Amino acid sequence: MISDATQRFSSRVENYVRYRPGYPPEVLALLQNECGLTEQSTVADLASGTGIFTRTLLETGCRVFGVEPNDAMRQAGEQFLAAFPRFTSVKGAAEATTLPDHSVDIVTAAQAGHWFDRQKSRQEFLRILKPQGWLVLVWNERQTDSTPFLRAYEQLLLTYGTDYESVRHEHATTHIRDFFAPAPYIARVFSSRQEFDFPALEGRLLSSSYAPPPADPTHPPMLAELRRIFDEFQTQGRVSFEYHTRVYFGRLD
Repeated sequence: MISDATQRFSSRVENYVRYRPGYPPEVLALLQNECGLTEQSTVADLASGTGIFTRTLLETGCRVFGVEPNDAMRQAGEQFLAAFPRFTSVKGAAEATTLPDHSVDIVTAAQAGHWFDRQKSRQEFLRILKPQGWLVLVWNERQTDSTPFLRAYEQLLLTYGTDYESVRHEHATTHIRDFFAPAPYIARVFSSRQEFDFPALEGRLLSSSYAPPPADPTHPPMLAELRRIFDEFQTQGRVSFEYHTRVYFGRLD
Protein backbone atom coordinates (compact mmCIF):
# COMPACT_ATOMS: atom_id res chain seq x y z
CA MET A 1 0.00 0.00 0.00
CA ILE A 2 1.17 3.53 -0.69
CA SER A 3 2.92 5.00 2.34
CA ASP A 4 0.49 6.47 4.93
CA ALA A 5 -2.45 5.95 2.56
CA THR A 6 -4.61 4.58 5.36
CA GLN A 7 -4.41 7.91 7.20
CA ARG A 8 -4.85 10.34 4.32
CA PHE A 9 -8.55 10.90 4.97
CA SER A 10 -8.57 11.09 8.78
CA SER A 11 -9.19 14.86 8.84
CA ARG A 12 -11.65 14.77 5.93
CA VAL A 13 -14.28 12.35 7.18
CA GLU A 14 -17.16 14.81 7.56
CA ASN A 15 -16.75 16.21 4.05
CA TYR A 16 -16.26 12.69 2.68
CA VAL A 17 -19.54 11.54 4.19
CA ARG A 18 -21.51 14.54 2.96
CA TYR A 19 -20.11 15.23 -0.49
CA ARG A 20 -18.63 12.13 -2.10
CA PRO A 21 -20.76 10.64 -4.89
CA GLY A 22 -22.64 7.38 -4.74
CA TYR A 23 -22.61 4.81 -7.54
CA PRO A 24 -25.04 4.41 -10.45
CA PRO A 25 -27.64 1.63 -10.14
CA GLU A 26 -26.06 -0.22 -13.06
CA VAL A 27 -23.18 -1.24 -10.77
CA LEU A 28 -25.48 -3.11 -8.40
CA ALA A 29 -27.33 -4.67 -11.33
CA LEU A 30 -23.97 -5.91 -12.66
CA LEU A 31 -23.13 -7.51 -9.32
CA GLN A 32 -26.48 -9.26 -9.25
CA ASN A 33 -26.65 -10.32 -12.90
CA GLU A 34 -22.98 -11.07 -13.60
CA CYS A 35 -21.50 -12.02 -10.22
CA GLY A 36 -24.49 -13.77 -8.65
CA LEU A 37 -24.98 -11.35 -5.74
CA THR A 38 -28.08 -12.32 -3.73
CA GLU A 39 -29.28 -11.91 -0.16
CA GLN A 40 -27.52 -15.21 0.60
CA SER A 41 -24.13 -13.84 -0.49
CA THR A 42 -21.30 -12.83 1.81
CA VAL A 43 -19.23 -9.86 0.61
CA ALA A 44 -15.97 -8.37 1.84
CA ASP A 45 -16.01 -4.66 1.00
CA LEU A 46 -12.39 -3.59 1.35
CA ALA A 47 -11.38 -0.07 2.33
CA SER A 48 -15.08 0.44 3.00
CA GLY A 49 -14.48 3.89 4.43
CA THR A 50 -17.61 5.73 5.50
CA GLY A 51 -19.83 3.07 3.94
CA ILE A 52 -21.06 4.69 0.73
CA PHE A 53 -20.68 1.58 -1.44
CA THR A 54 -21.17 -0.77 1.50
CA ARG A 55 -24.71 0.54 1.98
CA THR A 56 -25.54 -0.22 -1.65
CA LEU A 57 -24.50 -3.82 -1.05
CA LEU A 58 -26.38 -4.13 2.24
CA GLU A 59 -29.61 -2.90 0.69
CA THR A 60 -29.75 -6.17 -1.26
CA GLY A 61 -29.98 -8.06 2.04
CA CYS A 62 -26.58 -9.74 1.75
CA ARG A 63 -24.03 -10.03 4.54
CA VAL A 64 -21.16 -7.55 4.29
CA PHE A 65 -17.86 -7.30 6.13
CA GLY A 66 -16.68 -3.70 5.85
CA VAL A 67 -12.90 -3.85 6.17
CA GLU A 68 -11.36 -0.45 6.87
CA PRO A 69 -7.93 0.42 8.37
CA ASN A 70 -8.60 4.09 9.20
CA ASP A 71 -10.23 4.46 12.61
CA ALA A 72 -12.10 7.70 11.88
CA MET A 73 -13.45 6.44 8.57
CA ARG A 74 -14.42 3.08 10.07
CA GLN A 75 -16.27 4.71 12.97
CA ALA A 76 -18.16 6.96 10.55
CA GLY A 77 -19.13 3.88 8.55
CA GLU A 78 -20.34 2.11 11.69
CA GLN A 79 -22.64 5.04 12.48
CA PHE A 80 -23.87 5.32 8.89
CA LEU A 81 -24.65 1.60 8.66
CA ALA A 82 -25.94 1.01 12.21
CA ALA A 83 -29.41 0.07 10.95
CA PHE A 84 -28.14 -2.93 8.96
CA PRO A 85 -27.90 -6.07 11.14
CA ARG A 86 -25.97 -7.98 8.45
CA PHE A 87 -23.10 -5.46 8.49
CA THR A 88 -19.92 -6.31 10.37
CA SER A 89 -17.21 -3.68 10.80
CA VAL A 90 -13.65 -5.01 10.66
CA LYS A 91 -10.39 -3.22 11.42
CA GLY A 92 -8.15 -4.53 8.67
CA ALA A 93 -6.60 -3.75 5.31
CA ALA A 94 -6.81 -5.14 1.79
CA GLU A 95 -3.48 -6.88 2.36
CA ALA A 96 -4.52 -8.27 5.78
CA THR A 97 -8.28 -8.40 6.23
CA THR A 98 -8.31 -10.72 9.31
CA LEU A 99 -11.23 -12.62 7.69
CA PRO A 100 -11.26 -16.44 7.70
CA ASP A 101 -10.01 -18.47 4.76
CA HIS A 102 -12.54 -18.98 1.94
CA SER A 103 -15.28 -17.13 3.80
CA VAL A 104 -16.70 -14.73 1.18
CA ASP A 105 -18.35 -15.02 -2.21
CA ILE A 106 -17.36 -11.60 -3.53
CA VAL A 107 -14.59 -9.11 -2.74
CA THR A 108 -15.36 -5.50 -3.62
CA ALA A 109 -13.31 -2.32 -3.43
CA ALA A 110 -14.84 1.00 -4.43
CA GLN A 111 -12.67 4.07 -4.95
CA ALA A 112 -9.81 2.35 -3.19
CA GLY A 113 -7.89 -0.19 -5.28
CA HIS A 114 -5.26 2.37 -6.28
CA TRP A 115 -4.07 2.45 -2.66
CA PHE A 116 -3.54 -1.31 -2.41
CA ASP A 117 -0.32 -3.24 -2.74
CA ARG A 118 -1.42 -5.22 -5.78
CA GLN A 119 0.59 -8.40 -5.17
CA LYS A 120 -0.14 -8.66 -1.44
CA SER A 121 -3.81 -7.77 -1.78
CA ARG A 122 -4.32 -10.30 -4.58
CA GLN A 123 -2.94 -13.03 -2.35
CA GLU A 124 -5.34 -11.94 0.38
CA PHE A 125 -8.29 -11.96 -2.04
CA LEU A 126 -7.45 -15.53 -3.00
CA ARG A 127 -7.22 -16.51 0.66
CA ILE A 128 -10.60 -15.13 1.75
CA LEU A 129 -12.60 -15.90 -1.41
CA LYS A 130 -14.46 -19.16 -1.83
CA PRO A 131 -13.40 -21.16 -4.92
CA GLN A 132 -14.31 -19.29 -8.10
CA GLY A 133 -15.20 -16.21 -6.07
CA TRP A 134 -15.51 -12.80 -7.67
CA LEU A 135 -13.34 -9.70 -7.40
CA VAL A 136 -15.05 -6.40 -8.27
CA LEU A 137 -13.10 -3.13 -8.43
CA VAL A 138 -15.02 0.13 -8.88
CA TRP A 139 -13.99 3.72 -9.46
CA ASN A 140 -15.96 6.90 -10.01
CA GLU A 141 -13.69 8.69 -12.47
CA ARG A 142 -14.38 12.43 -12.55
CA GLN A 143 -14.28 13.80 -16.06
CA THR A 144 -11.67 16.52 -16.50
CA ASP A 145 -12.31 17.90 -19.98
CA SER A 146 -15.99 17.46 -20.82
CA THR A 147 -17.16 20.97 -19.82
CA PRO A 148 -15.49 24.38 -19.35
CA PHE A 149 -16.15 24.17 -15.60
CA LEU A 150 -14.50 20.76 -15.31
CA ARG A 151 -11.47 21.99 -17.25
CA ALA A 152 -11.14 24.92 -14.86
CA TYR A 153 -11.56 22.64 -11.83
CA GLU A 154 -8.89 20.30 -13.15
CA GLN A 155 -6.49 23.23 -13.52
CA LEU A 156 -7.23 24.25 -9.92
CA LEU A 157 -6.22 20.79 -8.73
CA LEU A 158 -3.07 20.81 -10.84
CA THR A 159 -2.15 24.19 -9.36
CA TYR A 160 -2.98 23.61 -5.70
CA GLY A 161 -3.16 19.84 -5.13
CA THR A 162 -0.36 18.68 -2.88
CA ASP A 163 0.34 15.45 -4.77
CA TYR A 164 -2.60 15.36 -7.13
CA GLU A 165 -0.87 14.07 -10.23
CA SER A 166 0.83 11.18 -8.43
CA VAL A 167 -2.22 9.86 -6.55
CA ARG A 168 -4.99 10.21 -9.12
CA HIS A 169 -6.70 6.83 -9.07
CA GLU A 170 -6.89 6.76 -12.88
CA HIS A 171 -3.21 5.79 -12.85
CA ALA A 172 -4.13 2.54 -11.10
CA THR A 173 -6.39 1.36 -13.88
CA THR A 174 -3.32 0.75 -16.05
CA HIS A 175 -2.39 -2.02 -13.59
CA ILE A 176 -5.80 -3.69 -13.28
CA ARG A 177 -4.45 -6.91 -14.79
CA ASP A 178 -2.13 -7.29 -11.80
CA PHE A 179 -5.13 -7.85 -9.53
CA PHE A 180 -6.60 -10.59 -11.71
CA ALA A 181 -3.79 -12.29 -13.69
CA PRO A 182 -3.66 -14.98 -14.84
CA ALA A 183 -7.46 -14.94 -14.59
CA PRO A 184 -9.36 -12.87 -17.17
CA TYR A 185 -11.51 -9.90 -16.22
CA ILE A 186 -14.25 -7.79 -17.78
CA ALA A 187 -14.46 -3.99 -17.85
CA ARG A 188 -17.67 -1.97 -17.96
CA VAL A 189 -18.27 1.80 -17.90
CA PHE A 190 -21.38 3.68 -16.72
CA SER A 191 -22.12 7.40 -16.54
CA SER A 192 -23.36 9.52 -13.65
CA ARG A 193 -23.31 13.12 -12.46
CA GLN A 194 -23.32 15.09 -9.22
CA GLU A 195 -24.57 18.67 -8.73
CA PHE A 196 -23.30 21.21 -6.20
CA ASP A 197 -24.07 24.63 -4.84
CA PHE A 198 -20.94 26.45 -3.68
CA PRO A 199 -20.75 25.12 -0.08
CA ALA A 200 -21.15 21.57 -1.40
CA LEU A 201 -18.51 22.13 -4.08
CA GLU A 202 -16.12 23.39 -1.41
CA GLY A 203 -16.88 20.33 0.73
CA ARG A 204 -16.32 18.04 -2.24
CA LEU A 205 -12.91 19.61 -2.89
CA LEU A 206 -11.89 19.41 0.77
CA SER A 207 -12.86 15.73 0.92
CA SER A 208 -9.96 14.99 -1.44
CA SER A 209 -6.72 13.81 0.14
CA TYR A 210 -4.63 16.11 -2.05
CA ALA A 211 -6.49 19.33 -1.13
CA PRO A 212 -4.29 21.52 1.10
CA PRO A 213 -5.70 21.66 4.67
CA PRO A 214 -6.67 24.95 6.37
CA ALA A 215 -3.25 25.42 7.96
CA ASP A 216 -1.53 25.32 4.57
CA PRO A 217 -0.75 28.78 3.11
CA THR A 218 -2.16 27.71 -0.26
CA HIS A 219 -5.55 26.86 1.25
CA PRO A 220 -7.06 30.41 1.12
CA PRO A 221 -5.98 31.12 -2.49
CA MET A 222 -7.27 27.69 -3.53
CA LEU A 223 -10.71 28.45 -2.10
CA ALA A 224 -10.65 31.92 -3.70
CA GLU A 225 -9.98 30.33 -7.08
CA LEU A 226 -12.74 27.78 -6.45
CA ARG A 227 -15.16 30.63 -5.78
CA ARG A 228 -14.06 32.40 -8.95
CA ILE A 229 -14.60 29.43 -11.23
CA PHE A 230 -17.92 28.60 -9.56
CA ASP A 231 -19.16 32.15 -10.15
CA GLU A 232 -18.01 32.03 -13.76
CA PHE A 233 -19.58 28.70 -14.69
CA GLN A 234 -22.57 28.22 -12.38
CA THR A 235 -26.07 27.95 -13.79
CA GLN A 236 -28.86 28.86 -11.37
CA GLY A 237 -26.39 28.57 -8.53
CA ARG A 238 -25.13 25.09 -9.35
CA VAL A 239 -22.32 23.30 -11.16
CA SER A 240 -21.96 19.62 -12.07
CA PHE A 241 -19.34 16.90 -11.96
CA GLU A 242 -19.64 14.23 -14.63
CA TYR A 243 -18.31 10.75 -13.90
CA HIS A 244 -17.45 7.59 -15.74
CA THR A 245 -17.93 4.76 -13.26
CA ARG A 246 -15.48 2.04 -14.21
CA VAL A 247 -16.07 -1.52 -13.02
CA TYR A 248 -13.56 -4.36 -13.41
CA PHE A 249 -14.73 -7.82 -12.41
CA GLY A 250 -13.75 -11.45 -12.75
CA ARG A 251 -13.37 -14.76 -10.96
CA LEU A 252 -10.04 -15.34 -9.27
CA ASP A 253 -8.28 -18.68 -9.74
